[in-house]
Parts: sequence; C-alpha cells; structure tokens
Amino acid sequence: MHLFAMIFPGQGVQKTGMLTTLTHSHPIIKKTFDESSGALGYNLLKLIQYDPQKKLNQSEFTQPAILTTSVAIYRLWLHKQGSLPYVMAGNSLGEYSALVCANVIQLYDAIKLVAFRGKLMQKLVHNTPIAMSAIIGLNKETVINICKIQSKNQIVDPSNFNSLDHIVISGHKEAVERTGIACKKAGAKYILPISVSIPSHCRLMKPAKKKLIHVLKKINFNKPICPIVNNINVKCEFSKKNICNALLKQLTQPVRWHESIEYMILKGVSLILEVGPDSTLTKINKKNIFLKSISLNNKINFLKALKLTQHNHMKIKKKLQ
Repeated sequence: MHLFAMIFPGQGVQKTGMLTTLTHSHPIIKKTFDESSGALGYNLLKLIQYDPQKKLNQSEFTQPAILTTSVAIYRLWLHKQGSLPYVMAGNSLGEYSALVCANVIQLYDAIKLVAFRGKLMQKLVHNTPIAMSAIIGLNKETVINICKIQSKNQIVDPSNFNSLDHIVISGHKEAVERTGIACKKAGAKYILPISVSIPSHCRLMKPAKKKLIHVLKKINFNKPICPIVNNINVKCEFSKKNICNALLKQLTQPVRWHESIEYMILKGVSLILEVGPDSTLTKINKKNIFLKSISLNNKINFLKALKLTQHNHMKIKKKLQ
C-alpha cells in the first residue's frame, strides 16, 4: 500500500489542446468545464482547444484554465474509483486547485476568485515590462544574493524554490534579464524564460493583497477533507483565517515547493501524483528526489497510477499537524 500525495501545477503549464491525451468528451470532464464556463461567462473548454488570440497566456484566462483542468482530472480520478490521497499540495496557483479538490471551496467560487486574481495581477503591471525565468544549476543562497545585487532600483525576487538548484525569479523585465545573465556567469546551467503575463510571488504584487482579501472574506470555506501543505508556511492549515493568510502571503512571497515535497516525504509519502495538464512538477521530482512520481495527464499514466493505488481505499483519519 502506498501513502500517496497529489500535487497541482501553477501557471506556465498552459497550452492549447490541454487534456487531449485524456478526453474532452467524458461527462465528468465536460461537466467540470461547463461549471467553470458558467461562472466565467465564456466557453472555457473551447478556449483551451482553440486559442488563435493567445489568450491562454493572459493571466485572467490562464488561471481558470489550469485550475479547471486540474479539478476535471481529479474528478475523473474519483469517478474511476481512485482513492483519496494522504495529503495534497499545489504549486502557486495549484494551491487553489488543491483547495477545490479537498472540498475547502466550491469550484464556482474558486473560478471567480482566480479569474479576479489573474485580472488584478495583470492590471498591476499594465504597461510595465515584466518577466519570470527559471535558474537551473545554482543554489538558493546564490540566487538570492545575485537578485539583491542586480535589482538596481528595480524589483527582482526569488519567487519559487522548486528544488535545490531550480529557482524561479520574478520582477521587472530588465532586472530579471540582468539577474539571469549574472546567474549564468556564476555557473548556472540554464536560464529558462517562463511564459507568463504577470510577475508572480514578488513585491510588484503587494497592492493586490488589499483587494484580494475582500473577495476571500465573502467565500465560504470548509474544513479540508484532505490535508493541504501550503506554499508559505510548509504546513497544513485547517481554519479559514490561516488558509486565507497563506493565500495572501503567496502573492508576494516565494513558493517553498522543495520544502513542501520534503515535508510530505517525512510524513511517509512514497508516491506523488501530479494532477494537471503537464508533467513539469513530475520532472522536477524525478530529477531531485528518489521517489516515484507520475503525471496523470495521459491515459497510460492515469491507469498506471490507479493500479498502484487500488489497494489504498482508506479515507484520511490521521491529519498532518
């Protein structure tokens, strides 16, 4: 029997044709997208299938698309008699996907919330050149120090600590580019630009907190049926107040993803399933930890994961503290 975790990806994994390796026609998938489309006022499934205007790279469309895709796959998992995970975690936006799948918030509310969040974040940097890049091959301390040196009256912050040597930076475009060049000179193997329209998890997002908190207060939050390791504190929160505080801090503080994975391993997790349209997090896991990781973004992997967990038909009784 495997104690397994489910993890949910954030922005940067979007692409036209998401879900084509599973099925758009399955009733569970279609119903989930219909729910989101009703909340948004446009056909979300059509957008991810055909996107001639490249809207998927605009945050107000990106965030609902990724969240809905992840929730649809999770619902298909439950429909196929997949068992509940021992714990969940979501990378950045993925934390909202985890909250829906753990029955903390309803999909309709979450879709409205992330669409507003994406539009708000986009508005904050309107006409401001921004960028995000992944730095591969340098440690956390080195990247933090280079960001400080290269800021030069602009903003560039570490935004995701995905692994010991995979760190994402975010901020003003010029500062991000300067930092990337300096990191390359310092020994980084790769500097990889990320397709986003907002600079997530950096100080440029600070004004968004006041507006997002008003929306969060209006949403009904339930106690999680499955513990969720949050990005900021690397712990499981169960009250609305603490969950919302973590979501607000996430806007400007870095995602502590590597620590979140380590936390789950220490709790006994031996299998990680990525629930989303891509396998980015799975690739990071396979490169940096000796733990079986499977992405549920295609039929072969989906069935493989079901088989591996088929004897694990237990509900969570022991909560992570």
